[in-house]
Amino acid sequence: MDVRLSMQHKLSQSVVMTPQLQMAIKLLALSRLELIDQVRAELMENPILEDQADGPEGERRAAEVAETPSIDQHAALEARSEALPTSHEDRAAMEATRQEDYWEKFLEAYSNQSPLPAQGRLNNEELPSLEATLTRRSTLSDHLEWQILLSNFNEAERNFAVLVARNLDDNGYLTLKAVSRESMTPAALEAEAKEAAAAAALVAAGGEAEPGLSLTIEDLARECDLDPEDAEEVLKIIQTLDPIGVASRDLRECLLVQAEYFDYDKDDLVWQVIDKHLHHVEKRNFGAIARELHCELTEVYEASRVIQHLEPRPGRNFASEDAQYITPDVYVHKVGDDYVVSTNDDGLPKLKINEMQARSLMKDPKAKQFVQDKLTSARWFLRSIDQRQKTVVKVTQSIVEKQRDFFEKGIEYLKPMILRDVAEAVGMHESTISRVTTNKYVHTPRGIFELKYFFNSSISVEGGTEIASEAVKQAIKKIISEEDVRNPLSDEQIVKRLEGQKVLIARRTVAKYREVLGLLSSAKRKQYY
Repeated sequence: MDVRLSMQHKLSQSVVMTPQLQMAIKLLALSRLELIDQVRAELMENPILEDQADGPEGERRAAEVAETPSIDQHAALEARSEALPTSHEDRAAMEATRQEDYWEKFLEAYSNQSPLPAQGRLNNEELPSLEATLTRRSTLSDHLEWQILLSNFNEAERNFAVLVARNLDDNGYLTLKAVSRESMTPAALEAEAKEAAAAAALVAAGGEAEPGLSLTIEDLARECDLDPEDAEEVLKIIQTLDPIGVASRDLRECLLVQAEYFDYDKDDLVWQVIDKHLHHVEKRNFGAIARELHCELTEVYEASRVIQHLEPRPGRNFASEDAQYITPDVYVHKVGDDYVVSTNDDGLPKLKINEMQARSLMKDPKAKQFVQDKLTSARWFLRSIDQRQKTVVKVTQSIVEKQRDFFEKGIEYLKPMILRDVAEAVGMHESTISRVTTNKYVHTPRGIFELKYFFNSSISVEGGTEIASEAVKQAIKKIISEEDVRNPLSDEQIVKRLEGQKVLIARRTVAKYREVLGLLSSAKRKQYY
C-alpha cells in the first residue's frame, strides 16, 4: 500500500457569510424600534461612534437655533421699537401708567387668591381625589379580594375565596379542572390525591397548577382547612359578587347565576332555555326550543333577547389589553401628482465617527489595534445602516409605483402582487424583499399599513384580468353590510353577487374569506327581532 502526500490547486466559487454581510442582513430585518435599540447598543459598545446631537457640533447648532429670533419675534421687536416714546415727558408719562397698571393687577390677583390653609395643611376639599392617586389598574383578583375582605367569611372561608379569586382567567371563569371520580380505581384515586395536594400547595404558594393535574374545588378547600361540603356554598357567594357570574365554571353556570340575580327562577322560560337549550341558542334554532318546551315561538324570541343582554364574560372589563402603538418606518406623501417616499428618522441617533477620540486613543500603542478594530466596525455599521435605509426606500417606491391605483382610488383597486414582482423591479432576491417588508409599516395618505399588506394573491375576473384577494374580501364585507338582516345572504348568493361584479370565485373561498373577516354564517347573522 503506497501512501503519499500531495498538493493540488482548485478554483471554486462559494458564498461566504462575512461578519459584515451578517450585520447588514441583521439590520435589514429589524423594525424601526429594534433598529433604534441596536444603534444605542452600538453607541455604548463602540467609543469611536458618537451621536451628532450629543457632540459639540450638535450643541452649537442647538444654541444657534435657540438664540436666533423667529420671524414673529422680529416683527414684535420692530413694532415695540416703533411704539417707544422719544421725548422725556412721554417716557415719564409711560412709566407712571406702567406703575398704575402693575398695582391694579397686583391687587386684583391678591383679592382673587384663595386663603392659605390653616397651619400650612390642605383641607379635604383641596386634596386630590383618591382616584387621582391610582398608580396601577385594578385587576379582577384585586376587585374580588376587596369584596371578600368586606364579606362575612370566617378565616378558612376567606382563604378559600382568595384562592378562587386568584385562579380566574381573563374572562372571569374558574380555571380549576373538575374531575368525576366515580369510575376511578382506588390506586388512581390515591395517585390523583397526591398530585392534587401538590398542586393545591403550589397554588396556595402563589404558583400555577401544571397542565393535566386534576385540581378540584374540594382540594382547595382541604388546603384551606375548609369542609369540602361548604366549598360549593362559598363559591355560590363569590359568584354573586361584582361582576355577577364571576368564578363560574362554564357558560351555562355563569348565565344561570345572572338569571337568578334578575329574579328568573326555574319555572321561567329564560332559566329553562339557559339550563337545557344553549346549544340551540348558539345555532339560533329557536323552532327546536319551542317544540321541546311546548311554547310559542315569540316567547322563545323574547327569552333569547333577555339572554342576549346577559354578560357571557364577567371579567371583560378587567382584562388588561394594552394598546399597541405603531411607529411607521417610512412615509409616503403626495406632492403634486407624484408620491414621495422618505424614511422616518425621528428618534434615530445620527451616528458619526469621532475622529478626535480615535486620534487620542491611537497615541497609546497598546490601544492601537483595539481602535483599528473599532474603526472598522464603525464604518461597516454606518454603511449597513445607510444601505438598509436606501433599500427600504427603494422597495417602498417600487410598491407605490405598482399600487398607484390603490393610493389614488382605494382598496377596491389593490392589484395582485407577489415578492417576485418587486424583486425583479429593484434587482434583489425575494428573500431580501421578504426581510425588508417584515415588521415594517408605511404611513400613507390612506392610513398606516404593513408593507406585507400590499402583497396579495390574485383572483380571476371576466375578461382575463385579475384582482387582489384583499379587494375581494372588502367586496364580500360590503355585500354583507348592505344585506337584509332578517334575510341574510348565503355564501352561494354572495357568489352570485360577485359574479355580477365580474368576480369569479368559489363558494368555499367565500366561506374562507368570511371567516378571515370574522363574519358569521347566514344562519347566525339572521335577526329575528
